[in-house]
Amino acid sequence: MPKAVVFDMDGTLIDTVGLHARAWEDTFRQFGHEVPAERIRGQIGKGGDQLMPVFLDQSVVEENGEAMERFRAARFKERYLPEARGFPGVRELFQRIRAQGSRIALASSCKTDEIEGYMELAGIPDLVDARTTTDDAQRSKPEPDIFQVALKRLEGVTPEEAIVVGDSPYDALAAAKAGIRTVGLLSGGFPEAELRQAGCIAIYKDPQDLLQHFESSPLANG
Repeated sequence: MPKAVVFDMDGTLIDTVGLHARAWEDTFRQFGHEVPAERIRGQIGKGGDQLMPVFLDQSVVEENGEAMERFRAARFKERYLPEARGFPGVRELFQRIRAQGSRIALASSCKTDEIEGYMELAGIPDLVDARTTTDDAQRSKPEPDIFQVALKRLEGVTPEEAIVVGDSPYDALAAAKAGIRTVGLLSGGFPEAELRQAGCIAIYKDPQDLLQHFESSPLANG
């Protein structure tokens, strides 16, 4: 079994992908750019530094990127976070992982001041051994920095001894660059084919489905 399981947050443990897309849509509009949430949704899972250049010229990102990030964070917290919910089965899944002796880390593209609330939504603040956010890394997903920091904070866990659980191809791509295998969840809305193409070694519907098939999953069998 793996020594550690590293979880993404948005779309993996909490149902927030659509909410983040709407917050980004509001942000782009605030700064004079019309980008519909439907287009943005497929980029959720990346950090803002990776997401904005998909839709904006680099000069615009350099001039307004930090202000846009601040606006988005405030907009999400004030308008959309109250609508967020944790997926069923998350706490029970974490308890099962801990029961077999594996450690748990969070590696999210959210900001540091957001992750506490996310952990409460998922019902897991007492079940996490380490956590890292986009603020802890020079580059966000799909670059490997966040997962590399998470492993350092776990101490004594090599990439080969860990497994990532995420909902987006950006999780799988980032984990692969860090030498870690990924289990994919469909709960974030990304197609199964995209997750497999990005390198996921197994796919489940959501945390509850992964819990129900835990004994036969890579989380139990490495």
